[in-house]
Amino acid sequence: MQSLWVKKDELSQSEWHESDVPALAEGQVLLAVEKYALTANNITYAVVGDGFGYWNFFPTGDAAWGIVPVWGFAKVVASENADIAVGERVYGYLPMASHLLVAPTNVQDSGFVDGAAHRQGLAIIYNQYHRLGLGEGSHEAERAIFQPLFTTSFLIEHFMRSNDWFGAEALLMTSASSKTALGLAMVVKNLSPAIKRIGLTSSGNKAFVEQSGLYDDVLTYDDLSTADATMPTASVDFAGNGSLLGAIHAHWGNRLKFSSLVGATHVAERGGADDLQGPKPELFFAPTAAENLMKEIGPAEFRARVDEQFVAFVTGASAYLKVEDLEGCDALQSAYLAMLANEVAPSRGLICHLA
Repeated sequence: MQSLWVKKDELSQSEWHESDVPALAEGQVLLAVEKYALTANNITYAVVGDGFGYWNFFPTGDAAWGIVPVWGFAKVVASENADIAVGERVYGYLPMASHLLVAPTNVQDSGFVDGAAHRQGLAIIYNQYHRLGLGEGSHEAERAIFQPLFTTSFLIEHFMRSNDWFGAEALLMTSASSKTALGLAMVVKNLSPAIKRIGLTSSGNKAFVEQSGLYDDVLTYDDLSTADATMPTASVDFAGNGSLLGAIHAHWGNRLKFSSLVGATHVAERGGADDLQGPKPELFFAPTAAENLMKEIGPAEFRARVDEQFVAFVTGASAYLKVEDLEGCDALQSAYLAMLANEVAPSRGLICHLA
């Protein structure tokens, strides 16, 4: 088996490790990773891995090194579980690796939960695997690239709408070219059309963001001062850039009705902003929001609502996203480092195949 290890305190240090294929105990299943999406979301998992427990899903046995989680597709290549057959495919949370050993519990026709001891107490949304049968489905690349991010987008809009947008009439989204921001813009457009959608992005990504057609206004970071500061506005910061967050709060002041922090796409500039004007920023943690909403409306209704919006989003995304398939250890490692350095254009959707 092969797995890409990353130094937890120096994410640019990475190396492939070889290990033996494990012997299966009763009830266990061995998955071979077929393909996974690589996005800025995976970098966020690494950046906040210690604080949010993301390193705990796929432990290496070495406290200094971890395996970055990804979302993708895998095939059952060995099974000691009577309910799951060799050849079956699944979608879910996977390591940057060739294989994953799971201990399925609560096995149903639609999926199962990994009951491995080291995953107990971790967010349930990451421990669920969807059973897909034997064949490939439609839009699998788009599902791997967008769906985990899109669920976050859906949940942010639901949270804001449930709180009457905190009195805001507009929503400012940083890193507007990021997939989570694009998804949020579309859900807001569909479910909260009265809210003005403002995208904030780099000059190099402005044309791409405008092409998406999901924002009412698109501004570059240098143009922030031209935004209408008299309009009550909520902000969702995907960038994790402390100085940018400070500038947003200073520009709107008390007209900033809510400030939400999600992810960290600008890793090198991640940090706090001191003495902020306006509301105190609040961290949005999607797994907790998902669990709370599922308790309220039930898992089936939750999935149905997300899927309805997701289908619409994927249909539109094909106009501005180019799916690229990468293959082999060197290519996958290089792609990880490029994503870490924020060097991957937002128009590229990366699908990784180890072999």
